[in-house]
Amino acid sequence: MNASTFSIIRFGAAALAIVSGSGLAFADGQDAHIAIENPAELSKQEALEHYRSLNRRMARGYAVAQLDLILNYQSWPLFNDAPYISATHGQRYVNSYANRMAHNYATLQEGEKLPMGSVLAKDSMTVTDEGHVHPGAMFVMEKLAEDASPDTADWRYIMVLPDGSVFGDTMGDRAGAVAYCHVCHEQVADRDYTFYVPEEYRTRD
Repeated sequence: MNASTFSIIRFGAAALAIVSGSGLAFADGQDAHIAIENPAELSKQEALEHYRSLNRRMARGYAVAQLDLILNYQSWPLFNDAPYISATHGQRYVNSYANRMAHNYATLQEGEKLPMGSVLAKDSMTVTDEGHVHPGAMFVMEKLAEDASPDTADWRYIMVLPDGSVFGDTMGDRAGAVAYCHVCHEQVADRDYTFYVPEEYRTRD
Protein backbone atom coordinates (compact mmCIF):
# COMPACT_ATOMS: atom_id res chain seq x y z
CA MET A 1 0.00 0.00 0.00
CA ASN A 2 1.34 3.41 -0.94
CA ALA A 3 2.53 5.30 2.14
CA SER A 4 1.19 8.52 0.67
CA THR A 5 -2.33 7.16 1.18
CA PHE A 6 -2.15 7.94 4.89
CA SER A 7 -1.63 10.91 7.17
CA ILE A 8 -1.70 10.92 10.95
CA ILE A 9 -4.08 12.72 13.29
CA ARG A 10 -1.90 13.24 16.35
CA PHE A 11 -2.82 13.90 19.97
CA GLY A 12 0.73 13.99 21.32
CA ALA A 13 4.34 13.26 20.49
CA ALA A 14 4.96 9.57 19.97
CA ALA A 15 7.03 7.18 17.92
CA LEU A 16 5.46 5.25 15.07
CA ALA A 17 5.10 1.50 15.22
CA ILE A 18 3.79 -0.93 12.62
CA VAL A 19 1.00 -3.23 13.78
CA SER A 20 1.94 -6.68 12.57
CA GLY A 21 -0.32 -8.03 9.85
CA SER A 22 -2.53 -4.96 9.67
CA GLY A 23 -0.61 -2.95 7.09
CA LEU A 24 -1.24 0.17 9.14
CA ALA A 25 1.06 2.40 11.17
CA PHE A 26 -0.04 3.71 14.55
CA ALA A 27 1.54 6.08 17.03
CA ASP A 28 2.44 4.17 20.17
CA GLY A 29 1.58 5.78 23.51
CA GLN A 30 -0.71 8.77 22.97
CA ASP A 31 -2.08 7.24 19.82
CA ALA A 32 -3.87 8.53 16.78
CA HIS A 33 -6.01 7.06 14.06
CA ILE A 34 -4.38 6.76 10.67
CA ALA A 35 -6.36 9.04 8.37
CA ILE A 36 -7.13 8.06 4.79
CA GLU A 37 -5.94 10.96 2.63
CA ASN A 38 -7.98 10.00 -0.42
CA PRO A 39 -11.31 8.50 0.69
CA ALA A 40 -13.76 7.86 -2.11
CA GLU A 41 -16.84 10.05 -2.28
CA LEU A 42 -19.68 7.53 -2.33
CA SER A 43 -23.41 7.83 -2.67
CA LYS A 44 -25.44 6.15 0.04
CA GLN A 45 -26.24 3.29 -2.32
CA GLU A 46 -22.58 2.78 -3.23
CA ALA A 47 -21.56 2.80 0.44
CA LEU A 48 -24.27 0.26 1.27
CA GLU A 49 -23.17 -2.03 -1.55
CA HIS A 50 -19.56 -1.98 -0.37
CA TYR A 51 -20.63 -2.68 3.21
CA ARG A 52 -22.86 -5.58 2.18
CA SER A 53 -19.92 -7.10 0.33
CA LEU A 54 -17.77 -6.92 3.48
CA ASN A 55 -20.05 -7.20 6.50
CA ARG A 56 -19.83 -10.96 7.02
CA ARG A 57 -16.06 -10.89 6.65
CA MET A 58 -15.89 -8.00 9.12
CA ALA A 59 -18.04 -9.80 11.69
CA ARG A 60 -15.87 -12.93 11.43
CA GLY A 61 -12.70 -10.90 11.89
CA TYR A 62 -13.89 -8.99 14.95
CA ALA A 63 -15.23 -12.23 16.48
CA VAL A 64 -11.64 -13.50 16.77
CA ALA A 65 -11.21 -11.00 19.62
CA GLN A 66 -13.66 -13.13 21.67
CA LEU A 67 -15.33 -10.11 23.24
CA ASP A 68 -18.78 -11.11 24.45
CA LEU A 69 -19.94 -7.50 24.56
CA ILE A 70 -19.84 -7.22 20.72
CA LEU A 71 -21.17 -10.70 19.97
CA ASN A 72 -23.74 -10.51 17.14
CA TYR A 73 -23.45 -6.72 17.06
CA GLN A 74 -24.85 -6.59 13.51
CA SER A 75 -28.23 -7.70 14.93
CA TRP A 76 -28.37 -4.60 17.17
CA PRO A 77 -30.29 -1.42 16.29
CA LEU A 78 -28.47 0.53 13.57
CA PHE A 79 -28.78 4.31 13.72
CA ASN A 80 -27.59 5.30 10.23
CA ASP A 81 -29.25 4.52 6.91
CA ALA A 82 -25.91 4.12 5.10
CA PRO A 83 -22.21 4.08 6.06
CA TYR A 84 -20.83 7.61 6.41
CA ILE A 85 -17.34 9.12 6.53
CA SER A 86 -16.17 9.87 10.07
CA ALA A 87 -13.35 12.40 10.35
CA THR A 88 -12.75 11.32 13.96
CA HIS A 89 -12.19 7.73 12.80
CA GLY A 90 -9.59 8.43 10.15
CA GLN A 91 -11.90 9.31 7.21
CA ARG A 92 -13.30 5.79 7.16
CA TYR A 93 -16.87 4.85 6.40
CA VAL A 94 -18.53 3.80 9.65
CA ASN A 95 -21.81 2.42 10.97
CA SER A 96 -23.25 3.27 14.39
CA TYR A 97 -24.72 0.28 16.25
CA ALA A 98 -25.94 0.28 19.86
CA ASN A 99 -27.16 -2.57 22.03
CA ARG A 100 -30.62 -2.66 23.62
CA MET A 101 -29.34 -1.23 26.91
CA ALA A 102 -28.50 1.99 25.06
CA HIS A 103 -32.21 2.58 24.49
CA ASN A 104 -31.91 6.37 24.73
CA TYR A 105 -28.86 6.77 22.46
CA ALA A 106 -30.87 8.45 19.69
CA THR A 107 -32.83 10.75 22.00
CA LEU A 108 -30.12 11.64 24.53
CA GLN A 109 -30.59 15.19 25.80
CA GLU A 110 -28.00 17.52 27.30
CA GLY A 111 -27.04 16.28 30.75
CA GLU A 112 -28.63 12.84 30.33
CA LYS A 113 -26.60 9.65 30.53
CA LEU A 114 -26.76 6.21 29.00
CA PRO A 115 -27.39 3.36 31.46
CA MET A 116 -24.72 1.00 32.71
CA GLY A 117 -24.27 -1.87 30.24
CA SER A 118 -24.82 0.30 27.18
CA VAL A 119 -22.47 -0.65 24.34
CA LEU A 120 -21.86 1.44 21.22
CA ALA A 121 -20.03 -0.20 18.32
CA LYS A 122 -18.74 1.44 15.16
CA ASP A 123 -17.44 -0.94 12.53
CA SER A 124 -15.57 0.67 9.67
CA MET A 125 -14.33 0.16 6.14
CA THR A 126 -11.75 1.92 4.02
CA VAL A 127 -12.76 2.94 0.51
CA THR A 128 -10.24 4.99 -1.47
CA ASP A 129 -10.68 6.92 -4.69
CA GLU A 130 -8.26 4.43 -6.27
CA GLY A 131 -10.82 1.67 -5.75
CA HIS A 132 -9.28 -0.04 -2.71
CA VAL A 133 -11.97 -1.43 -0.40
CA HIS A 134 -11.24 -3.34 2.80
CA PRO A 135 -12.41 -3.71 6.42
CA GLY A 136 -11.27 -1.22 9.03
CA ALA A 137 -11.11 -1.32 12.80
CA MET A 138 -14.07 -1.54 15.15
CA PHE A 139 -14.42 1.16 17.80
CA VAL A 140 -16.31 0.17 20.96
CA MET A 141 -17.59 2.09 23.98
CA GLU A 142 -19.03 0.33 27.03
CA LYS A 143 -20.74 2.21 29.87
CA LEU A 144 -19.40 0.94 33.19
CA ALA A 145 -20.73 1.12 36.73
CA GLU A 146 -20.55 4.50 38.44
CA ASP A 147 -16.99 5.37 39.56
CA ALA A 148 -15.54 2.32 37.79
CA SER A 149 -13.34 4.58 35.65
CA PRO A 150 -13.54 8.22 36.80
CA ASP A 151 -10.83 9.35 34.36
CA THR A 152 -13.01 8.33 31.40
CA ALA A 153 -16.40 9.28 32.88
CA ASP A 154 -17.10 5.55 33.40
CA TRP A 155 -16.66 4.71 29.73
CA ARG A 156 -14.49 1.83 28.51
CA TYR A 157 -12.93 2.25 25.06
CA ILE A 158 -11.77 -0.69 22.94
CA MET A 159 -10.31 -0.78 19.44
CA VAL A 160 -10.41 -4.09 17.56
CA LEU A 161 -8.44 -4.49 14.33
CA PRO A 162 -9.97 -6.27 11.30
CA ASP A 163 -8.14 -9.53 12.12
CA GLY A 164 -9.56 -9.57 15.67
CA SER A 165 -6.43 -8.26 17.39
CA VAL A 166 -7.30 -5.94 20.27
CA PHE A 167 -5.25 -2.82 19.63
CA GLY A 168 -6.13 -1.33 23.01
CA ASP A 169 -8.60 -1.50 25.90
CA THR A 170 -8.79 1.23 28.54
CA MET A 171 -9.73 -1.42 31.12
CA GLY A 172 -7.23 -4.01 29.93
CA ASP A 173 -4.08 -4.46 27.86
CA ARG A 174 -2.54 -1.46 26.09
CA ALA A 175 -4.84 1.00 27.82
CA GLY A 176 -2.56 3.87 26.85
CA ALA A 177 -2.93 3.01 23.16
CA VAL A 178 -6.58 4.12 23.20
CA ALA A 179 -6.44 6.80 25.90
CA TYR A 180 -6.82 9.44 23.18
CA CYS A 181 -10.37 8.17 22.50
CA HIS A 182 -11.71 9.85 25.61
CA VAL A 183 -9.74 13.02 24.86
CA CYS A 184 -11.66 13.24 21.59
CA HIS A 185 -15.01 12.38 23.17
CA GLU A 186 -14.64 15.16 25.72
CA GLN A 187 -15.91 17.42 22.92
CA VAL A 188 -19.37 15.95 23.55
CA ALA A 189 -19.30 15.69 27.34
CA ASP A 190 -22.78 17.24 27.49
CA ARG A 191 -24.12 14.23 25.55
CA ASP A 192 -22.53 11.69 27.90
CA TYR A 193 -19.36 11.72 25.78
CA THR A 194 -21.10 10.20 22.74
CA PHE A 195 -21.11 11.49 19.19
CA TYR A 196 -24.22 10.87 17.12
CA VAL A 197 -24.91 10.19 13.47
CA PRO A 198 -24.84 13.17 11.06
CA GLU A 199 -28.34 14.50 10.44
CA GLU A 200 -28.47 13.44 6.79
CA TYR A 201 -27.61 9.81 7.65
CA ARG A 202 -29.95 9.26 10.59
CA THR A 203 -32.55 6.52 10.37
CA ARG A 204 -36.16 7.68 10.39
CA ASP A 205 -38.87 5.99 12.43
